[in-house]
Amino acid sequence: MSDAFIIEVADETAGIVVRQDREKTYRFHASLPRYFPLDGKIFSAPRDAERAAQAYSARNSKQKVRAAA
Repeated sequence: MSDAFIIEVADETAGIVVRQDREKTYRFHASLPRYFPLDGKIFSAPRDAERAAQAYSARNSKQKVRAAA
């Protein structure tokens, strides 16, 4: 049996994290291309994955603003 949790950032589904059977960690599976760099990363808890996705989104938003300026 596995446990899965949806990871959302700014009202969009960034991906899910899944814990398989006896594992103590969660693997991130991206659902949107912008989160592909996080795909396959391991987190100790779903909240850690959510924070990472939020931070990644914020970094990319700042880079887009700089590129447009």
